[in-house]
Amino acid sequence: MKVALYTGTFLKDQDGVARSISELVRSLLEHGIDLKIWTPALSGDHDRGLSIRKLPSVPLPLYRDYRISLPFKVRKDLDDFRPDIVHMTTPDLTGYRFLRYSMKRKVPSVSSYHTDFPGYLKYYHLGYLNGPAWKYLVWFYNKCGITLCPTRTIRDELRMKGISKVGVWSRGIRIDHFNPKNRSEELRRSWEAEGTIVVLYTGRFVLYKDIDVVVGVYERMKRTHAGKVKFVMCGDGPRRNYLENRMPDAVFPGYLTGKPLQEVYASSDVFLFPSTTETFGNVVLEAMASGLPAVVSDVGGCKEIVRESGAGAVAKARDVEDTFEKLKGIVDEREKLEQLGARAVEYGKNRSWEKVNERVIQTYESFFV
Repeated sequence: MKVALYTGTFLKDQDGVARSISELVRSLLEHGIDLKIWTPALSGDHDRGLSIRKLPSVPLPLYRDYRISLPFKVRKDLDDFRPDIVHMTTPDLTGYRFLRYSMKRKVPSVSSYHTDFPGYLKYYHLGYLNGPAWKYLVWFYNKCGITLCPTRTIRDELRMKGISKVGVWSRGIRIDHFNPKNRSEELRRSWEAEGTIVVLYTGRFVLYKDIDVVVGVYERMKRTHAGKVKFVMCGDGPRRNYLENRMPDAVFPGYLTGKPLQEVYASSDVFLFPSTTETFGNVVLEAMASGLPAVVSDVGGCKEIVRESGAGAVAKARDVEDTFEKLKGIVDEREKLEQLGARAVEYGKNRSWEKVNERVIQTYESFFV
């Protein structure tokens, strides 16, 4: 089977989307699938004998760490490759070209829904574009053979928007990378966190991650739990200076990957992630596999992970007071913290990427039954 895969990013560990695609590629290759990738952004360490076509691109105006691809010579490349399946992970202009190719050549198409792009608009005072954005997305996904999304919650939301053919492709974790064995007391000492509960946030420092809620919770914790709780903010982004100014006692280790990131997770105690724009929340699963209960928002895909695992708490979206109370309920009870952490680890053990990615391969095969 030959699969043409278009993804908006193939930068290893850039974010949850990039990690998901990287793990999918690994699974496809292990199954002997002939794969070619088109992307505007890729890491230098992506060799593995992959066939990759790097597309020209321009920076995304609102967030220049991400790029918009320009679909030059895409049709010719696809004709030369002659795919059996066309898979799009980003519904941008290049994704549109891939979809039109599949329709014209009558090649089965699969799309995967990773990002709530319309949900970002209000954070940039562009909420008036929400309607037109969803109109395009509904058209795009309804033209695909099937759209795979990461949770049942998001599946139901897409169906309510009018997208008819939706399946679930969840997300996995590599427990050989993320587990409690990575805990480092030396790292905790460097944070001056001995004898405290470490509250961790991991992700981009951008408005659409609802980082203002993290700031609000930090300020309340500082008043009520001075010297008892330490906040660690792992990541980077355009709002870093803002966060450093508002959270002067927090630790900012920067953007980390690999072993340093794994140690940060395992050396913390509770994960705080109030984002309302997540379709899944890979970082939540990484935190849980590392032994951390999680406090998340009741909007988006993260709540499904927490409720399914029973390893944390779900707070009202964008509600600082309720998020604070949910976090306080875990921080103040050591026995509860340990019980939830144990549940989190057990949940992570059953989420291997190999098992999760079988769903995508089965979807490809279903077009030829």
